[in-house]
Amino acid sequence: MEKFVPYDKLSKKKKKELDKARRGGWYGINPVTRKPENSRAYNRKKTRTWSDDSWTVSFFYEYSA
Repeated sequence: MEKFVPYDKLSKKKKKELDKARRGGWYGINPVTRKPENSRAYNRKKTRTWSDDSWTVSFFYEYSA
């Protein structure tokens, strides 16, 4: 059985190990604070070019006489 040593009197290394054991996990959740994008700001990625437009299809027509 280990002796009880108050937290304040533990070595830096032992405190670090104890804190690491007590600390919980995020279980797949990213703890980074997020905020929604500004809806009024211009977004270059949102703008589409003519070649990316789904309505434009390239047709190749071969004429054989």
